[in-house]
Amino acid sequence: MHLTVIGCGYLGAVHAAAMAECGHDVLGVDIDPDKIAALNAGQAPFHEPFLDALLEQHTASGRLRFTTSYQEAAEFGEIHFLCVGTPQRADSDAADTTYLDAAVSALTAHLGAGPALIVGKSTVPVGTARTIAQRLPAGAELAWNPEFLREGFAVEDTLTPDRLVLGVESQNAEMMLRAVYTAAIDAGTPVVTADFATAELIKTAANAFLATKISFINAMAEVCEAAGGDVTVLARGIGHDERIGNRFLRPGVGFGGGCLPKDLRAFAARAEELGTGQSLEFLAHIDAINLRRRQRVVDLARQACDGSLAGKRVAVLGAAFKPDSDDIRDSPALDVAARIHAEDAEVTVHDPRAMDNARKAHPQLSYAATPRAAAEDAHLLLHLTEWPEFARIDPATLPVAARTVIDGRGGLDPARWRAAGWTYQTLGRS
Repeated sequence: MHLTVIGCGYLGAVHAAAMAECGHDVLGVDIDPDKIAALNAGQAPFHEPFLDALLEQHTASGRLRFTTSYQEAAEFGEIHFLCVGTPQRADSDAADTTYLDAAVSALTAHLGAGPALIVGKSTVPVGTARTIAQRLPAGAELAWNPEFLREGFAVEDTLTPDRLVLGVESQNAEMMLRAVYTAAIDAGTPVVTADFATAELIKTAANAFLATKISFINAMAEVCEAAGGDVTVLARGIGHDERIGNRFLRPGVGFGGGCLPKDLRAFAARAEELGTGQSLEFLAHIDAINLRRRQRVVDLARQACDGSLAGKRVAVLGAAFKPDSDDIRDSPALDVAARIHAEDAEVTVHDPRAMDNARKAHPQLSYAATPRAAAEDAHLLLHLTEWPEFARIDPATLPVAARTVIDGRGGLDPARWRAAGWTYQTLGRS
C-alpha cells in the first residue's frame, strides 16, 4: 500500500520506517527541511535503537522517502497517518492541537475528490477526532489509531505491538487498517475496534493508569521513609498479587518525557471542559507526587552535604528522561540537576546519549564525556537515569572527593557500593 506519515518526530519517523519494513511504500512529510534531509540520508535526528538501520535499508531500496511537500503526499498516499505532536499549551494544562490542525489543513488542501483515509495516531483530547472528521472534504474518511510506543523500544512496539486500537466508522476503514497491519495481526496481535471517542480515551486512560501506578509506589516510598520500611520489599510483596502485578512498581525520582506528564494534565483539563473534572481530580495528586520525588532528591542531596549545597561539586549520572533515549523533555534528571545548581552547587552531568540536547536546554550546567570525568573531585554523586552502563561502574575507581551516592533510580547494587566505602542512599528505604 502507499502510505504517508505526516510529522516525522519520535512517533512519525519510527512509524514510517516500520511501515516500510512491513512492505509498504511510505512517504514521510515534515516541515523541517534539515530533518527531511537527514531522514533521506538514512539518519534519524534523534536516538532510537534499531531505527537508523531501518532508515538506511529502506531509503536505499526506495521504499521509504521523505519530503516537505503536502501536495506530493496527497498525490502519493492511499492512507495518511497523522503523527504530529500535541504538546502542553503554554497558557494551561490542556493539549495544544495547533500543529495537528495545521497538518490536517495542509493535507486536505491538496486532496482531490477521490477516496482517502486519514488516520490519527497523535495523542489528543477526546472529541478531537470528531472535530477533524467534520472538516474533511468529500471522499475523505477519518480513523483513529492511537500509538502505544515506549521510547527505547519504539521500533519493536510498532512492528510487534501488544494491541491495535482501531477507531473507525465504516467497515472500509477497518479493512484498510487491517491490511496495513496484516503482519502484526497474523502474528496474533489483539485488535480492539472502537468508536472515535473510545479510541482516544483508551490512549489517555492507559497513560493515566501507568502514571498512577508509578506515583503510587513513590507515595509508598514516602511512607516507608517516614516509618522505617523498605519500599523495594513492599513492591515485591504486593507485586506477587496478579491483580496488581510487579511492572512499574519500582520507586525512584519519577516519570518524565514528552508523553506522560503532559498527557496526564491534558486528560484532567479535558475532563474539566466536559464537566466531569471531579472524576479525575486524583490525577492532580498523581502529578504532585511525581514532582515531589524530584524535590526529595534535592533535599537528600542537601542533607548529604551537611545542610548546604553552596560550593559543593555534584556529579549527576543521567540527562535523558529514560535510558536508550536522548529525549530530555521534562527529564527528572535534568530538573534535579538544575535545582541543585540553583542552590549554588557546581553540577557536572554525564549521559551516554543526551549530552547535546542537555547542553542546549541547560547551558548553565557543566558536562563530562565519561562518568569518571563527571565524578572527579565530586562531594556527591547522583544516579538519576537508569542506563545499564551506570550499574556496571566500579565504584572503587571513581576519583571523588567524598564517597556519597544517592541512587535516585534504585538501579545500583547497594552492597557493591558500600563494600567500596561509599555511603549509599536511595528513595523509600530508611
